[in-house]
Amino acid sequence: MNRRHFLASLSAALLLALGASPLAAAQGVTVGVSVSSTGPAASLGIAQKNTIDLLPPTLGGRPVTYVLLDDASDPTAASRNARRFADAEHVDAIIGSTTVPTSLAIAEVANEAKIPQIALAPFAPKQLAWVFPLPHSVAVMSAALFEEMSRRGTRTLGFIGFSDAYGEAWLKDVEQRAMQHGIELVAVERYGRTDQSVTAQALKLLTRKPDAIFIAGSGTPAALPMRTLRERGYKGQFYQTHGAANNDFLRVAGSADEGVILPTGLVLVAEQLPDDHPSKPVALRYLTAYEGRYGAGSRNNFGAYAHDAYLLLDQAVARVDAQLAPGSAEFRSALRAALEQTRDQPLTHGLDTMSTTDHSGLGEGARVLITIEDNRWKLLQ
Repeated sequence: MNRRHFLASLSAALLLALGASPLAAAQGVTVGVSVSSTGPAASLGIAQKNTIDLLPPTLGGRPVTYVLLDDASDPTAASRNARRFADAEHVDAIIGSTTVPTSLAIAEVANEAKIPQIALAPFAPKQLAWVFPLPHSVAVMSAALFEEMSRRGTRTLGFIGFSDAYGEAWLKDVEQRAMQHGIELVAVERYGRTDQSVTAQALKLLTRKPDAIFIAGSGTPAALPMRTLRERGYKGQFYQTHGAANNDFLRVAGSADEGVILPTGLVLVAEQLPDDHPSKPVALRYLTAYEGRYGAGSRNNFGAYAHDAYLLLDQAVARVDAQLAPGSAEFRSALRAALEQTRDQPLTHGLDTMSTTDHSGLGEGARVLITIEDNRWKLLQ
């Protein structure tokens, strides 16, 4: 925190030296960030925390202070962090959180306090006005998966997912799409993020002998059902959600991940994109910075979501009237309106376009299907 305040002060001084108006230079922006850097979602939240530490000391030309807190993958802690952001820190925007349950907890406070929230987990907000879920929606990613299932002639499908809002959102979508594609959903099982065994659920799935099994989990816990089923002889096709697309998943899944198919944003396979894709240089710059600090192969698309949140806010703050003071209701309202004006902005995950009725701007053009070969991500051709 001291480093952040120092950088913000230094940035203000530099802006003054470069001829910026004293008003613009003095009025710094404050952003609250709540991520799950401990708890079951730590494999995702740590990368987001690391990414925040890499961000520049300015946002839209103004000095910025990030108030970075850990919510320990706990919705109650996430709500408490959001209350602190609103009541004590008087933030202009909130980034977070890592999971759907923690993001939903923050959304309640963000809507009440009228603070723009860029969520780092996919969900459909009950109150749209102040919440911008950055990751690809369930619908966008699920459509690609079921198109692939149909192409492969899948007739029967088993499902196992988290027993929380993330798993519920995916189950609702899977039930509808399976029916639309003529695929029979023969078994549905649930498990907790902190469960250490899913043997009972796996055995029930195995008795139904589905052609494929869909796993709706995120982070390293998404590997547990797959490993358990492989150990008990399941030979069918696995599908995972974009919540599993991180390198810690590869480490935990081991050889059980071979051939799994899942959707992701573009950053995880940035080098494999066409050279003329607008997001390729954005993604490669982020990967160079992140892996330069944390080591080759440390890339994590959840960290990239945090970087994309910065890119969205950077452009939006720059569009806000320079005379509006950060910390005010007028500034926050203008910032929300500026976010809704985002059009074809290149992010690490793809092009983003939002509107007053669509706050989740990553569409079909910002997704790809990937598989795993020899414990490495590979673009599915």
